[in-house]
Amino acid sequence: MMNKTIRELTEQYPYINIYLDDFDINFDENRSFEENLKQQPDHFFEQRKMSFKEVLDEFEDYLDKAKAILEESIENVDDITIYPGKGKDGVPEPYEEITVHPGEIIAIVGETGSGKSRLLEDIEWQAEKDTPTGRTVIINGMSKKERRKTSGRQRLIAQLSQNMNFVLDMNVDEFLKMHAECFVSQGEVEVLVKKVYETAISLSGEEFSLNSSITGLSGGQSRALMIADCAYISRAPIVLIDEIENAGIDIQRAMKILVGSEKIVFIATHDPVLALFANKRIVIRNGAVSKIIERNEEEEKALHEAEKLYGRLLYLRNRIRSGEKISQFGGMA
Repeated sequence: MMNKTIRELTEQYPYINIYLDDFDINFDENRSFEENLKQQPDHFFEQRKMSFKEVLDEFEDYLDKAKAILEESIENVDDITIYPGKGKDGVPEPYEEITVHPGEIIAIVGETGSGKSRLLEDIEWQAEKDTPTGRTVIINGMSKKERRKTSGRQRLIAQLSQNMNFVLDMNVDEFLKMHAECFVSQGEVEVLVKKVYETAISLSGEEFSLNSSITGLSGGQSRALMIADCAYISRAPIVLIDEIENAGIDIQRAMKILVGSEKIVFIATHDPVLALFANKRIVIRNGAVSKIIERNEEEEKALHEAEKLYGRLLYLRNRIRSGEKISQFGGMA
C-alpha cells in the first residue's frame, strides 16, 4: 500500500484524508506518501520531533491497523438473552430468561423511576452480574468476556437516549459521509447518504438541508437522523431507545424501518401505540421485571384502533406545525 499514490489510497480508503489533514501540507495526489514526505524541509520533522523514518513507519502502521479493522468480518447477532437478577428490594425477578431475535421489538414499560433505563443499561453493558440488578446478558450464547476473546472490535449495540446532542463541528453531509466511508466503498457513499438523509426528513417532518450544521438540528431532527443512521449505516445489530417518543418524530415508522433492517430493538416507552406495536412488553416494577406480555389477538385489535387514532393525531400535529387553523378534530379551517 505504501507504493500507492495519495489519490489511489484516498479512493480506496476515504477516511485517511482525516489523518492526512493533520499534517497541514499540500500533498501531491499523484505521488506516494513517502515521495511527498521527501519533499518536506527539515523543520517539518523537527516540529514533530520525529525522523523521516518514524513518520513513514507511523503512517504505515496506521494503514495496516485501519485496513485490518475494515476487513474484519461483521458479526451477526442471532439472539440476545437476558437472565434474571433482582429488584430494588433484593427479591429475585420471576422469570427464567428473555430471548430476542433479529426483527423483533421489545417494549420496556413501567412507571417513571421504575427501572426501565436500568434494564437498557444492563443490555448496553452486557451485564455479567456486575450491575446493581445482578442481571446477566448473553449475545449469541457468549458472555462479554467470552466475546472479547473471539470477536473483533465491532460494536454490537447502538443507543439513542432522551438527551442526545451533537458536539462535532460539521454539517449533516460531512457527518454522514464520514460514517458511511467506514463501511462502504466510495462509489456507494453518496447513495447511502442520500437514503439516510431522505429517511430522516420523512421521520422528523421538518425540512433541513445536507448543509445544516448537526449542532443546529432540533431534538426531533437529530433523533430522526440517528435512527436513519442506525438503520442504514451502523453495523450495530442491537438498538436501544430510551423514551424518545416526545421528540416530535414518527416513531412508529422509525420502528418499522429498524425492524426492516433486521435490527433487534429494545425501547423504553410510555407510548401506548409503541407498547402495543412491540412483539413483547417487559413490565418493570420496583427495579425488577414483574411480567412479560406477548401481543395476542385482542391486543392486535387494540393496536389497530390505536394506530387509527395515532394517524389522526399525527395529521393534526403536522398541520399545527405548518400553521394551519384546525376547525375540528382531524380537519382544517
